[in-house]
This record gives sequence, C-alpha cells and structure tokens, in this order.
Amino acid sequence: MIPDLIATRLALRSGRSDAAAEMARAIEAAESAAGAPAFLSTDFDAARRAAAASEPQQPLAGLAVSVKDLFDVAGQTTAAGSIVLAGAPAATEDSAAVARLRAAGAALIGRTHMVEFAFSGVGTNPHFPTPAAWDALAGAPAAEAGQAPVPRIPGGSSSGAAVSVATGAAFVGLGSDTGGSIRIPAALNGLVGFKSTARLVPTDGALPLSTTLDTVCALTRSVRDALLAHEILAARRVTRSPVPLSGYRLAVPQTTMLDGLESGVAQAFERALQRLRDAGAQVVDIPLPELGELAALQAGGGFTAAESYAWHRSLLASRGKDYDPRVASRIQRGAAMLACDYLDLQRLRRQWIGRVEQALQGFDAALSPTISLVAPPIAELAPADGRDPAQDAARDEAFFRVNALLLRNTSVVNLLDGCAISLPMHLPGELPTGLMLWQGALRDDTLLNLALLAEPELQKP
Repeated sequence: MIPDLIATRLALRSGRSDAAAEMARAIEAAESAAGAPAFLSTDFDAARRAAAASEPQQPLAGLAVSVKDLFDVAGQTTAAGSIVLAGAPAATEDSAAVARLRAAGAALIGRTHMVEFAFSGVGTNPHFPTPAAWDALAGAPAAEAGQAPVPRIPGGSSSGAAVSVATGAAFVGLGSDTGGSIRIPAALNGLVGFKSTARLVPTDGALPLSTTLDTVCALTRSVRDALLAHEILAARRVTRSPVPLSGYRLAVPQTTMLDGLESGVAQAFERALQRLRDAGAQVVDIPLPELGELAALQAGGGFTAAESYAWHRSLLASRGKDYDPRVASRIQRGAAMLACDYLDLQRLRRQWIGRVEQALQGFDAALSPTISLVAPPIAELAPADGRDPAQDAARDEAFFRVNALLLRNTSVVNLLDGCAISLPMHLPGELPTGLMLWQGALRDDTLLNLALLAEPELQKP
C-alpha cells in the first residue's frame, strides 16, 4: 500500500525522508506504464524545483500534486481534455484552487487526463489513451482474483486525477465534481473522494461545465488526506468532533439508490452497513421517495446541458466536428431549453431541496453505494472509430447506459447542493467499490468526522 500524504509528511518532518526522494518516487510512478496515461502533460523539472524550495512544516511540504486539465496554471494552456482549446493562449495566472495548493507547498507534477469538457462519468476521451483503473488498496490493476488484469474504465470526469493518486504519482489529485466526477473515479480506483459543499471552494480559473453544480475538490488516499486537502482548498479549518460512531444516526434511503446493484456492490454495501452497526452506529432505513422525482426533474438535460450549451454554443458552431461526439450530443440538448424552463428548474430544485432536507432531519448523514456497478472493461465502452458502424452503435449504447448508472447516485448530492464523501468498501481481491456518506449543504465537517471513524471499520480484514 502506498503511504498517504499525512504519513509522508510525518516522515519528512522526522528526517526519515526528504522532498527530493519523495518527488523522485512520484516521477517514477508518473513515468510508469500505469501512471503515464494519467497525464496529458508533465513538468518534472518544475516539480523538482518546487520540492527543493519547500519546507517540511508546510501543509503539502513539496509533495506531488496533480492538476486536472480544467484548471488554469500560469504559463499553461487550459484545454479541458479537448483539441478545440489546444491552441488557446496560456493562462496568465493560477486558478484560485491552484494558487491555494501552491501556497501550501504543493509541487505541481502535471496536468491530468479528463473527459472532454468534464461531461461524463465514464472516463474515456477519444483524443487520448484512457488510463486504466488502479486499486490503491491492493496496489495493482483492478482485476478479478486469479485472473490477468483487465483494463477497466477509471471513471470520470477526473479520470487522470484518480489514477495519478492511486499509482503514487501524486498525493492529491485536484479535480472537479458536477455530478460525481470526484466520487465516481474514487470508487473505481479504491480512493477517497470528498465533494464539499460547492460554495466553500472558489471556481475562479476553472473552465465551467455547470455554474450551478460545479464543485472544486480533490482525490486522496485517505480521509485524513481529504480533510487536509479540503482545508487548503476551502481556506478554512474543519471543526473536529470527539463523538464516537455510536453517536451518529445514519439513514439508508431505499428509493432509487439501491436499484439494480451488481452483486459485488450489493454484498460490499451490506457488509459496510453491518460493520458500521457493529461499531455502534445507528443505521436506519428510510423511504426518501423524493429521490424518485429526479429523473423527471432533469428530463431535459438539467442545469448541465443548459449551462454548458451557453458556454459552448459558439465553439460548437465553428469547431463542432472536433468535439467528442458523445460530449457534443449531451451539450446540444441545452439548445432546446427555454428560459422559462430554466427558471422553472431553479424553482423546482429549491422546493425539492427543502423536502429532502426535511426528510433527513435527525440524521447525521445518509449512506448509499457511490455507484451501482464495478468498472466495466475499457474495450466495451471505447470511443467509436468508424470502422464498424454496428459495433460503434453498440458501444455508444453501452456507454450512455453505463454513464447514467455511474451518475445516478452521485448526482443526487449535486442537485441537493450538498456534500458527500466516497470511501473504499471492497476487500482485497474484490473489484473496487465505494460507500457514499452524504448530507445537505454545509454539513461538511460532520461528514469528515464521521468518515474518519468509518474508514478503519471498512478496512478491517
């Protein structure tokens, strides 16, 4: 198992390691067969200089951090995983998130692979090779026990961010979450993915997908790393709580989020719930029928389609042929949304949030599987290549089906304007799966304190 950020920082402070040695290990991982596809570009020399200039007392202490290709870094072009923006002028200053990471001592090792314009939960991009999911707990490619590794989707849209952290190329993977883009790859790569309340971290200098739903956040190897990364990105301190697991009351919604779970996910989820019960947590099933309303609420594409179309419409008119067709088709749905429909959606969302928050009163958090399936093989969802129209159509159909399943549970929290954390809940030898702890807005500290207690229970052999 690769050490987490906190353990490595302690090693630096005690003199058992130094920033140069840790950076050398990160670069080796970034250049490995598993780690290299996670990056669209790297700057190892700059990372080495940042590590050399760092101080062990800094929060990130010169350790490697990766940046999703969605964020401005001074002197670099922000292409958002596209070829449409590849020739755009370089950013003149760091995005707010990157600036905060640098100030904390981060050594930026490279820009990571992502779904084009962050519009999918699968993790594929026709312009670049897809990095395969990697199980950070087992330290090996995700594969069934006793079989050769099968390259599986990494999840998206923060695909490279996840693989960079899981393979050891970065301690923190800066990413974004609009419908699950941090939590989905966390679940598929055996990582921790914390989506904070959106308003807590500025989105300045990040290319938007949905200005209503976008959240700037990160992937890490542990909950304590996630807590530190959140404190840096949000420029705030998390209030620690001494309450034991027995002091938490947790809801398990029965509507929608448990439908059609693959057997491995269902077994891991039941095991996770039982472990939390055994540790003293109060786990209560609730109906939460409001979750059944979301399909109708977003039938027209929702905020993401409308707001992404507003940003992309000129580029689509001039460079539409250069877009990933799977992304372009989803953005184009926004063209059909009228202003009155958009305003109605805002009103209906506010009403829905009120009902869900009322239903969750008295509970510290809700528990759900992060996603309902394990990672499918990349080959089954590969982008169309035009050589076999029937095969391309089958892959597209499979892609959109899997994408909807991946986003189903996680997108609930974005619509709720809430916060959530995905924790690994699989055992060694099992394909990675995630347990999602979630609640409404500004319950971030409660979730992080709960996750600190839940994590060791889920990792017991």
